[in-house]
Amino acid sequence: LRTMFSLFTYIALLVGVNYAFAVTPLVQLPNGDLWPPASLIVGFVFVVRDFAKRRVGHHILWAMLAGCVVSWYMATPQLAVASAVAFAVGELGDWALFTFTRKPFSQRILISSLLGAPLDSLVFLLFLGLATPWSIGIMSLSKLAGSFLVFFLVRNVLQQLGKDPGELNAIAHRVVEGDYNIDDGSKKLGVYASIVE
Repeated sequence: LRTMFSLFTYIALLVGVNYAFAVTPLVQLPNGDLWPPASLIVGFVFVVRDFAKRRVGHHILWAMLAGCVVSWYMATPQLAVASAVAFAVGELGDWALFTFTRKPFSQRILISSLLGAPLDSLVFLLFLGLATPWSIGIMSLSKLAGSFLVFFLVRNVLQQLGKDPGELNAIAHRVVEGDYNIDDGSKKLGVYASIVE
């Protein structure tokens, strides 16, 4: 049930952000470049994608495809294609990051956003014919603002828990089943420390 909720939330946000790009007027920057204010919510979509990916793995690509197909009809075909290509490029980079790094989840969110936001912005704006250094920079910073907010929230929650919620769930099940040998030698913080000690 939580897996389906994650997927549908991601699809809805993807369609919503594409629709927002289609209906929200562009803002002219001081140098004359155009900036889409809807880019402020894309960083949040990246993070929701990362959470959904934790549940479904690389099947997140199917959700992205579904979101782009719906966007084709609800936004514009040009936005749907730009979004699909930008998210696909970002997803490949994200896949590599999540596959080859063993960093904590909150750090992977941050690194994913730092790498993905500029790449996604470049590809997206190129497809729309709006790519300039200013527009790419401003759009990337807009996306990163949302990502940083979520990064700090997730990091705070993980510090209170002491472990990833999935790991904590597995530990709790082991304790319920009578297995008290749960100290893995990692740093003991928050709820995890309370269980181990």
